[in-house]
Amino acid sequence: MSRRARAYAVVLAAGATLLASAACSSPPESDSSSKTAAGQRTVRPVEGCGAKAWTDPKDLSPNRTPARCLPGAPPPQPLSEPRELTIATGTLSAEYVAPLQVALDKGEFKKEGLDVELKVLPTPDALPLLAKGDIDALWAAPEAAVMNGVKGGFDIKWVAGNFSPDPKSKSGLWVRLKEGESASRVAMAGRKLGTMIGKGSVIAYPMEKALEQHGGGLAEIRYQQLGSADVLTALQNGGVDSAWLLDPVWRKVAGQQGYAFLGGQPQGEPLGGMLYGRTLLQDDVDAGVALLRAYIRTVNTYFASDYKQDASFVTYLAKLLNSEESILKSTPPLRMDWEIRSGTTNRLQSAYESQGVAEGSPLPESRTVNRSLYGEAVGHAP
Repeated sequence: MSRRARAYAVVLAAGATLLASAACSSPPESDSSSKTAAGQRTVRPVEGCGAKAWTDPKDLSPNRTPARCLPGAPPPQPLSEPRELTIATGTLSAEYVAPLQVALDKGEFKKEGLDVELKVLPTPDALPLLAKGDIDALWAAPEAAVMNGVKGGFDIKWVAGNFSPDPKSKSGLWVRLKEGESASRVAMAGRKLGTMIGKGSVIAYPMEKALEQHGGGLAEIRYQQLGSADVLTALQNGGVDSAWLLDPVWRKVAGQQGYAFLGGQPQGEPLGGMLYGRTLLQDDVDAGVALLRAYIRTVNTYFASDYKQDASFVTYLAKLLNSEESILKSTPPLRMDWEIRSGTTNRLQSAYESQGVAEGSPLPESRTVNRSLYGEAVGHAP
């Protein structure tokens, strides 16, 4: 069945508008209710995925070893009928998108019977499309816009993580030092921050921790939303005086006089990954599990450990991401991690409230996260 046909069917069944859809059917309350809404699903052991394919979500230790299966696992389980799926992402060049790019290029999605298109769309533009089935998944993060959308009736959940930083990484909050300032104490109140998302980004959570040490809170920062290619340029030319720089972009300023690194994402805790709407959460769960199975297999096959030790793979990756190979080599590898830690969306929502962008009461995790689909993909029954 084609994506358009499925989207049309979802819209007809839900009603003429998204709000009508929200009024007719409330979002599933938990992982178990999601499975019930989609029909009771049987979780079976998966070849190549044993005890190490799942870790306790409550384990928040920064040195936690990410879940892993053997290379090539979980093995493909082709769908009975091919599916066309569209995944929206804010960029195709960032390293955290590499597993999707590699899965597409290496045919891992095809092995599941999935014809996948990666489409560049900002999260605010993608959310309503995801909610009504015009796109099938979003490779992003549970930003404030996502949380507010769920409160407004969008049936959207975070279903898989993406990465956490290597301990040697300096991906995070960078600032241009003013005359007389040192990296140990920076007056951040009133400074302009360049970011792809603006207020309401998941970086609010780790940034809040960094700002606590530098005389500025989230409400005291001025935000400048910029394209992914413009954040570094704005920091370098003075358009903004601080920025959140991802791997490998931060290498462009690391070691240069006048710049300081103030802090980054918590180790061992992914802050983004795959988001699903009603289509893959309820209407076509088989395709939803198949998509995660292909993604997880790609991580286990190509990104299980230090993938940058393989020079030929780094060359391949740089070309795929349209990135400078020397810069890609100079940064530590991301710790690719498909799992979601307990309480992450609670901590994110607290930061959004501090920024003044949260609407209404905080959502419980049962309304924001579904771990059952990646659990099924690796053979773990909750």
